[in-house]
Amino acid sequence: MPQPNPFKPVVLCLSGHDPSGGAGLQADIEALMAQGCHAAPAVTALTVQNTVDVTDFRVLDRDWVLAQANAVLGDMPVSAVKLGMLGSVEMVDTVIELMQANPALPLVCDPVLRAGGGGSLGKEDVGFALRERLLPLALIATPNLPEARILAELPEGSADECAAKLLPYCQNLLITGGHGDEADIHNRLYCKDGSQHDFTCARLPGSYHGSGCTLASALSGRLALGEELVGAVRSALDYTWRTLRDAEQPGHGQYVPRRLPLDFCS
Repeated sequence: MPQPNPFKPVVLCLSGHDPSGGAGLQADIEALMAQGCHAAPAVTALTVQNTVDVTDFRVLDRDWVLAQANAVLGDMPVSAVKLGMLGSVEMVDTVIELMQANPALPLVCDPVLRAGGGGSLGKEDVGFALRERLLPLALIATPNLPEARILAELPEGSADECAAKLLPYCQNLLITGGHGDEADIHNRLYCKDGSQHDFTCARLPGSYHGSGCTLASALSGRLALGEELVGAVRSALDYTWRTLRDAEQPGHGQYVPRRLPLDFCS
């Protein structure tokens, strides 16, 4: 009988399901496979969306989400937890309960508040609940600049201004760029010890569906593999840029990152 492979870390993913496969749990699974990790996906919400936009969503019952997560935690040696769409304050509270019961697990929080097409993926009070109660439990939060502005309540704030507002709530904060018209994209890592790291990459043409999910999942995988934080961020950003460079357009809207090479399973 095959024995469990101790060299393949398990990452518990608490995210929404995207039926287009561009974002959400499918993005988590593919990005973690590419890092050499095993994804354990627990569904937090169901969405009606495609590569154009999201039109509706339904958050699952908290008991179902707890049951999914605890089934994994009771069976597998989970090395990290990755958060995606939560969608409601009740689901924020559900994750807080899980993390308080498992405080040693590094938590990567991707504060999914809007889809790439602009549609909302959470009620107005979710951002406040994330900032006040969940971000303090995370090893790192990975908002893009529009999400950081929502969390910081600074509609026109720069990355530095948002970081100044959010760092009292975060251990570490990665604010990703690409939402302006700058020639190069600047991704900025702000650490609790006061250090700051700027990662620059070339801007790619087009817009992408699932880039934030890809980045946060890759980062959780690198941390699960034992990389230190700054190196893990660099590895995850490099991987994500390559998935966007090779992205495909399966629908009528945004491009979808190619998270797995064509010969991955050969």
